[in-house]
Amino acid sequence: MHSSPSSRSSVVVAELGPTNTGKTHRAIERMLEHDTGMMGLPLRLLAREVYDRVTARVGEGRVALMTGEEKRLPPRPDYWICTVEAMPTDKQVDFLAVDEIQLAAHRERGHVFTDRLLHARGRRETWFLGADTMRPMVQGLIPHASVKRATRLSQLRYAGRRSLKSLPPRSAVVAFSADRVYELAEALRRLRGGVAVVLGALSPRTRNAQVAMYQAGEVQYLVATDAIGMGLNLDLNHVAFAGLSKFDGAEQRDLFPDELAQIAGRAGRHLNDGSFGTLNTLPELHPRVVSAIESHRFPAVRSLIWRNAALDFASPEALLDSLSRAPQHNAFVRVERADDFDALKDLSHVPAIRDVATDRARVELLWQVCQIPDFRKGLFGQHVTLLRETFLQLTEGDGKLEHDWLARQISPLDDVSGDIHTLMDRLAAIRIWTYISHRSSWLHDAEQWQERTRHIEDALGDALHERLVERFVQRAARRSARRFVRATAQPAPGSDSPFARLGQLLGEMPDADGAALTEEQFVQRVVDATHDAFQVDASGSISFEGQPLGRLVRGRDRRTPQLALAEPEVWTGGARQRLERRLVALARDLVTEAMGGFPAEALTGAGRSAAMRGVAYRLAEGLGVISQGEAREQWRLLDDAARAHLGTLGVREGQRFLYVDEALTPHALERRCMLTALFQQSPSPRGAPGDPVLAVAELGGRDARAFGYAVFGPVALRIDIVERLSEALRHPHGSRQVHVLMQELGLESGARARVLRELGGPSGSASSKRRRRRRGGKPLAPGRDQAGANRRL
Repeated sequence: MHSSPSSRSSVVVAELGPTNTGKTHRAIERMLEHDTGMMGLPLRLLAREVYDRVTARVGEGRVALMTGEEKRLPPRPDYWICTVEAMPTDKQVDFLAVDEIQLAAHRERGHVFTDRLLHARGRRETWFLGADTMRPMVQGLIPHASVKRATRLSQLRYAGRRSLKSLPPRSAVVAFSADRVYELAEALRRLRGGVAVVLGALSPRTRNAQVAMYQAGEVQYLVATDAIGMGLNLDLNHVAFAGLSKFDGAEQRDLFPDELAQIAGRAGRHLNDGSFGTLNTLPELHPRVVSAIESHRFPAVRSLIWRNAALDFASPEALLDSLSRAPQHNAFVRVERADDFDALKDLSHVPAIRDVATDRARVELLWQVCQIPDFRKGLFGQHVTLLRETFLQLTEGDGKLEHDWLARQISPLDDVSGDIHTLMDRLAAIRIWTYISHRSSWLHDAEQWQERTRHIEDALGDALHERLVERFVQRAARRSARRFVRATAQPAPGSDSPFARLGQLLGEMPDADGAALTEEQFVQRVVDATHDAFQVDASGSISFEGQPLGRLVRGRDRRTPQLALAEPEVWTGGARQRLERRLVALARDLVTEAMGGFPAEALTGAGRSAAMRGVAYRLAEGLGVISQGEAREQWRLLDDAARAHLGTLGVREGQRFLYVDEALTPHALERRCMLTALFQQSPSPRGAPGDPVLAVAELGGRDARAFGYAVFGPVALRIDIVERLSEALRHPHGSRQVHVLMQELGLESGARARVLRELGGPSGSASSKRRRRRRGGKPLAPGRDQAGANRRL
């Protein structure tokens, strides 16, 4: 066996083991120790979960989310969270990880995971995560990889057969068809009052709402398909199988022991032990299967699914031949069937397509069209017809899809009426158009279509969640919660509470179309909102669309403010959890803004030198600004490459301070003052940070530098002004410029002399005093940027 040349360009680590070993958690932590990183996950639901975890650590401004149907791209992301298929493989990052790598043996998707195993690498480090059954394949294909066995953090024990009635709280019942899931959910609702439902076909919006309801304890039971088996973190104590066979796309077959283990392993999170078993409608599991699941030992994977990556686009026939090429290595098995290959085979026989697919660009376009997923999983011929029409439109006229045709396909899906099955069918259909809308070169006004399909998918997802709650959660409990929310919404006459309209918002606030928003709809708007949609004032109060949501409160230091929701009792538990998660990510963005975007977490990881960690830690502690004295020792120990790297991140070695460029901008200084005032539990000094000069008396004995100022006798100058004065004094004719600036700042002669003396410049002379009397001083207006002073410097 051999590895590709790219596989030797970085350290490769394979963390292999059962569920609940902390593999994904460790990969996230390791990624954040690098400047840039990318993670490929097997499900878009899991990608969204990891995205939420990473943004809670570093904020949304540094993280991109990429799936086939959802893209959240900040201007300059450092970290990319993706589904494996959507990983931008041309993007170079320092750290790269692929999760659930054992899916390389999956009959349909396996070839993508195999390709990532062979070719996807980070510049510095690459991690592959998955089951221990992949150990021989990894060792054979990547001989230099460091293969580690991950140990489960808790015990997993067989609990035998149980009836639905005897299931303990915090149980999941697993079935393998939507109809069976609904049947079981209905039975559990009658027995236990309510359940949450999770299926792979749910939109992330609906799935997140259902899981949040379960995690918050609003319901104690979950009914799901094997969608929960791929890394979704749930507080489960017990997993009960309602079936032991599934239709895998080709045939109905029994589940393999390692597949059962992947699902059963969801029970017992972190250090809490878990149990698994079957419903009493099934026989006991065979003792050998039980032993294998409890001991996490299964036969090794002996072959991986492979597809030729060197495709020939000379003609449709040449493309089919290259896709059909057999692997040269006995570790690989060519993919037997795939929707995109079958679609290409059908379309290549259509005369109209053969007439236009005559050059490399058209054949490559045909292949891209064939890769449009069939989320409906209905009649394949219906999907091929859609692909045919799409391709022919893209090869006619201006090469774009017709607006009216798109509208005819999409408009009927914009309908939230109907039962659960109807809504799920529409959701599956709109996912196809969401995918197409993100092929921007195919459409006129692609952003408009992306917004429209997202809006329809969101509306359908909200409606589906409501139907699921209506059907599977006790009606009495739900009505009680809604009465409580709306009662809270009505402010007392004359009430001046800042949160008085919050409950009204949940029950009665109209959206852009004039329709009333439910709690779920409003919460989802908050979750989906970009950073600039929130308003944060100097006291740390957070609002959205004019409505107060919460406030930041004192944490263990300035970099870790905590969050307090406004009137948390008006929210259901699931909504409260999702709001808190979004606002925690917002808080991280606010801290990052105060530090001028400095990626402190990436520079304090274990892979950095002690000197680099020391400098980065001190800069983070100082919110992007520290004195030269604090940094001198570690700065001296940095090599040229490390200093150059810090320079690319905006770190500057000033005359008196080591600072991040962007940390001295007015916006960053505002954030600094807010965070400092929160931590010190006292207001910012009057005039800070807008005024470039403060009287020391205004500080009231507080640390000037914490608010972005440096003290010179009776006055405190803002640090950006200090650095500009210091820089000017380095130049031969800088003294005159400094005196002019200090006049503009309105400094008295004594303070001026003190500043010059401490900065190492000449003190004010008689001639300068005469010039000052002649010209007069004009202080900068409060809140005004020092643009005039900067021009003189």
